[in-house]
Amino acid sequence: MADHVNELKVATFNVSMESSNYLAQGETGNNRVLASILANGDNPQVKNIAAIIQRARPDVLLLNEFDYITDPKQGIQAFIKHYLNQPQAGSEPINYPYFYYSTVNTGQPSPFDLDNSGKATGVGADAWGYGFYPGQYGMVLLSKYPIDLKNVRTFQHFKWKDMPQFMPTLKPDGSPWYSSEAWQQMPLSSKSHWDIPIKVDNTTVHILASHPTPPVFDGPENRNGIRNHDEIRFWLDYLDPGNAGYIYDDEGNKGGLAENSRFVLLGDLNASADGDGDAISSAIKALVSHQRISQSVTPESKGAAENSPEQAHAKYHTAAWRMRADYVLASDFGFNTTDGGVFWPAKNEADYAMVGTRGASSDHRLVWLKLELSAE
Repeated sequence: MADHVNELKVATFNVSMESSNYLAQGETGNNRVLASILANGDNPQVKNIAAIIQRARPDVLLLNEFDYITDPKQGIQAFIKHYLNQPQAGSEPINYPYFYYSTVNTGQPSPFDLDNSGKATGVGADAWGYGFYPGQYGMVLLSKYPIDLKNVRTFQHFKWKDMPQFMPTLKPDGSPWYSSEAWQQMPLSSKSHWDIPIKVDNTTVHILASHPTPPVFDGPENRNGIRNHDEIRFWLDYLDPGNAGYIYDDEGNKGGLAENSRFVLLGDLNASADGDGDAISSAIKALVSHQRISQSVTPESKGAAENSPEQAHAKYHTAAWRMRADYVLASDFGFNTTDGGVFWPAKNEADYAMVGTRGASSDHRLVWLKLELSAE
């Protein structure tokens, strides 16, 4: 358990633990690639990822781009046992007795030509979420506190067409990009959206997790940019009871998050509120400034500032490619945000070697907030 029952450290980390990260360029993998790496405990890149987690020591941690592996003994439990439970680079081992993972839309084959290439392949851009096998780029939540599994809500199968005022994707002639048959089945989530309640003593904290699609790798129709925007907008509506009536989860339950709920919204959102990158920024700007979200601490690092010295807001970047893409946003209700940061050492610091290159760990950085539970 955490050292202080009234404090909670929550983090997100895109760990790039999907098969193409470990294969030669052009090779197509599957989730057995990650399973074999996790079984041995000797992969230097994953050892650095574990060392970073051990240095940061979050109580609750979302991993993005952790391939979905059906059997947890070959997947997340193997990562915990063979990497996190072992001392890495002089750090103390860390354990997470609770975890949550589930299926995602990446690599789930659709029967449609979603990228309008003239051929329906069922994989890559023709999967319901970009990927070459089911569960590529998946997600998993680790926790030192019990997870209220009976009340987890997932939105993997929420249909994009059911979002009021969705942003349309159009061909150059103004006609719909997706066929009417495909649009009827198209999920909003490129992976999934999760509402995972955890129990900190007698207090419920909702972990709102997602990983919207990158807003690139498309054409002038901007289909990925538009989907990224609406995936983020989903959370705006979920946090507003007046706008959440249309939302239904994978069990058919309707509505969003009740007022006066403690929550932490986190993940690789692939969009910058500062205008960096290619995302349609209106949704992410509205989210980070939302009235239910604390504005008191924005995670930053010396390494990020050093990486882009010409940019005044560079200290907030969370990815090597110079953008704030990863977020931990805590509710204003029920928390005092006391600290936050990004694990990105400066070049003259010993731990810089863990993040110095893409192959050292990940092209993203671990982002964290420290929260003090309050009465309101």
